[in-house]
Amino acid sequence: MSSTRVTLAGVELKNPVMTASGTFGSGTEYSEFYDLSALGAVVTKGVANVPWPGNPTPRIAETRGGMLNAIGLQNPGVDVLIERDLPFLKQYDTRVIVNVCGRTVEDYCEVAERLSEEPVDLLEINVSCPNVKEGGIAFGQNPKALEAITREVKKHARQPIILKLSPNVTDITEMAKAAEAGGADVLSLINTITGMKIDIHRRIFAIANKTGGMSGPAVKPVAVRMVYQTAQAVKLPIVGMGGICTFEDAMEFILAGATAVAVGTANFANPYAAKEVAEGIERYLEEAHVEDIRELIGAVR
Repeated sequence: MSSTRVTLAGVELKNPVMTASGTFGSGTEYSEFYDLSALGAVVTKGVANVPWPGNPTPRIAETRGGMLNAIGLQNPGVDVLIERDLPFLKQYDTRVIVNVCGRTVEDYCEVAERLSEEPVDLLEINVSCPNVKEGGIAFGQNPKALEAITREVKKHARQPIILKLSPNVTDITEMAKAAEAGGADVLSLINTITGMKIDIHRRIFAIANKTGGMSGPAVKPVAVRMVYQTAQAVKLPIVGMGGICTFEDAMEFILAGATAVAVGTANFANPYAAKEVAEGIERYLEEAHVEDIRELIGAVR
């Protein structure tokens, strides 16, 4: 039987498939459909040091081949995550990754400290969400700011940290190198691409925030290209994401250089999506007579 095990910063995953932050909650709803132990990891929705109310509604709009969201990282705060969500996730044989958001460097560091003794395997630092007016977008688009926040969070985090990169930049490799220089252990990309939709009948913006983050199949070619470029530019392992709906999509990212992949928007249309991607990768390896998935990471050059 082929091995699907991969390692991110010393943390072994039984398979390379995880969920993308913000598309899976903390897994409670999806656990009604299948055993979350089928996944390599579950990534929680972004969590801040205090509860965030998020943006005004409407906050979601469909687009051709994807969707726009401007949720604004609404979340109940790290205390609720610790008391409610982490005990739930620990029932399952899967790695737990907590996505961390903040408006200041101190916010991020505070959450990292609060989670230092909790049953969390990795922290994903969200410096790139394009629908928050203050904080994230500035960190994710300025290499000096990105390197600085990476270095600070690294000082406070016990777990390895994943820096989630924004695609809304001129050169993704510049940002990847900045995160690497700051001490990041892993990179994840891409986050959503800033987009807009207008309701021509009502002549208003479809989303109250005017702009939102575009995700789904439409962004996949951009995401694969950025993962490939990043894999050539840095030595860190990469979690690839952006429009993955099937195992074929996932394998594109792995062949481009991703060690693991995250399934996001597809979860909304098909609650079994992440599980089906994991099963599909296993079948693909068997049929291609590949003994170890690690043979295929970055195999296309």
